[in-house]
Amino acid sequence: MHTDFRSDTVTKPSKEMKAFMMDAPVGDDVFQEDPTVNQLEQFAADYFGMEAALYCSSGTQTNQIAINVHCRPGDEVICSKDAHIYFYEGGGIAKNSGSSTHLLSGDRGRITAADVLAGIKDPNNPHYPLTTLVSIEDTMNRGGGAIYDFNEIKAIRKICLENKLPLHLDGARLFNALVENNVPPKAYAAQFDSISICLSKGLGAPVGSVLLGKKDFIHRARRARKVMGGGMRQAGIIAAGGLYALQNNIERLREDHKNAQELGAALNNLTWVEKVLPVETNIVVAQLSKTVNLTELISKCAEKDLHFMAFGEQTIRMVTHLDVNTDNINYAISVLKKIKI
Repeated sequence: MHTDFRSDTVTKPSKEMKAFMMDAPVGDDVFQEDPTVNQLEQFAADYFGMEAALYCSSGTQTNQIAINVHCRPGDEVICSKDAHIYFYEGGGIAKNSGSSTHLLSGDRGRITAADVLAGIKDPNNPHYPLTTLVSIEDTMNRGGGAIYDFNEIKAIRKICLENKLPLHLDGARLFNALVENNVPPKAYAAQFDSISICLSKGLGAPVGSVLLGKKDFIHRARRARKVMGGGMRQAGIIAAGGLYALQNNIERLREDHKNAQELGAALNNLTWVEKVLPVETNIVVAQLSKTVNLTELISKCAEKDLHFMAFGEQTIRMVTHLDVNTDNINYAISVLKKIKI
């Protein structure tokens, strides 16, 4: 049975989503004349109570555009050492914006208000770069899908306001957090100056992310998107997949979380697994015993059509999604129990 846990980006659009996409009216989005893109942007902005939104090709692009708008060359961004914007975006903070990073350790990638306060450089000391932006990630990928405590987010926001610093959210899997913490989307979004949300992960759209913020911020972001080569023409066909996902696929994320819990519990019972990070959403991260040959394990499972990825030294990651059902979970557990390593 084909079972792919490598990422929640491997999902295929459903028949209903495909039909919705094929029927979507289109126009030239660079001229802001694509009605479906405009509808998606308005829907996302309204959902979070933000003034405006911008549809982009990827979460990396929305993050990098936000940083580029907030920062200038020589500035510094405060974020976790495990943050996607630092760890997985090809050095984009330096390359695209000429900015550096102040990396914080945190708890499974979740930084605190105290961490942020201690990391802010004295703006009057010319030896230091100017701290210009604070960024957090919710859920935290490298923390095993860890969810931020909303009170901590509000505390970070308070520190940012007191120091006149914008706060950016890499919300690639934000909806996974919101269905668990039950914080109203608009109350949550009010803590941030800019938010990146991904449509092609747990929500199952084939392409795209949306950047949210104030009208002036999105106006500048549109220019940054153009400079980065991100202007798209009749993009309504793919934007429709994102719109369908927002309208239909948020609440079902709870199924992915339930499946991840079951998978995590099974991994915890295997003799060759030393530790499974707490499973809060759809990401399961397991640390393996030193006797396990990680490459051999992944290869043997792939021979059984069970796929997942290495996630660092003696560590694997499995991600549940809408193309994984109970049968897939049971199959995966049976394969893992029989593997001889």
